[in-house]
Amino acid sequence: MDYPGLFDFPPTSRLHDERTAKIHTILNPGTLPRPTGLGPAADYCLAHHALEGAEAAARSGERAAFDWYTANPHADTTASSTPTVLGPRVVVAPDPAGLPCSPISETPYYVLGPGTEPAPLGLRALVAGAFTTADQTGFGPLLAAHAVVVVLLRTKQIGQTLISWTITRLPGTVFLDHTGDPTVLARDLIHEAGHNWLNDALTAARCTFDDQAVFHSPWRESMRPAFGFLHACWAFPLTMLYTARVLEHTEGDVRAFLSAYLDQQRGLLAASAADHPRALELIRDEGLRERLAAVHRQALAL
Repeated sequence: MDYPGLFDFPPTSRLHDERTAKIHTILNPGTLPRPTGLGPAADYCLAHHALEGAEAAARSGERAAFDWYTANPHADTTASSTPTVLGPRVVVAPDPAGLPCSPISETPYYVLGPGTEPAPLGLRALVAGAFTTADQTGFGPLLAAHAVVVVLLRTKQIGQTLISWTITRLPGTVFLDHTGDPTVLARDLIHEAGHNWLNDALTAARCTFDDQAVFHSPWRESMRPAFGFLHACWAFPLTMLYTARVLEHTEGDVRAFLSAYLDQQRGLLAASAADHPRALELIRDEGLRERLAAVHRQALAL
């Protein structure tokens, strides 16, 4: 990217430190925080898993699970993490059919806990390869802070629909289908980490949106609130910039798949160009607004 320090947004770093400290105070009042050594962003991500798990255990009356989370404020992940070029990551591959949904959302999720086991070695190597590819194309800082826990879902073939998502209650965690190819997986890691990055940045910058402000989303072929529209106009351009860089190093079916993806995204992004500047006016923080504008502009130029 042609924007130095694109993913380094100081208000987000402060948000990570403050919220991690608050979660520790809730789970372990009167004690000092115990950093994992993986960095503030990883501590922030893992603390949310511990908080989510402890809250669920408290609601269901599972005393043993509750005690485990309070005794393991980082969900006891350091021993079973997967080495990558960006530092240790937590890679799991639970049965998608067994993922729970919360009472407030139909989106399935997974929380690290006492029964968590690392993904099989082959899948862990796949994720490590995807992190290497992403880092080589300039997206290392994004994934280092916003893709700490990788939840692999279904294995699919090239050309099949790949479903991925994040949830705001578990920042730094990404849920993804995969094809077994690290180049394709890196694209989807970047997309979902981009959503995590923007969620944190909007919160840190205290950005709120009027629900009446809506914009046409070419990706959904519908009118969407500013929040969703801006997320699409950030996450998809990031994957476009990545794809354009990695194409020269791919071949065969993967190259054809990614080339078709980039062509498709060019048309969709162009259809957002008229509304994007108006949506950006709703963001008061100049640094954040400039970052979103720069990525959108660079992707339009591909």
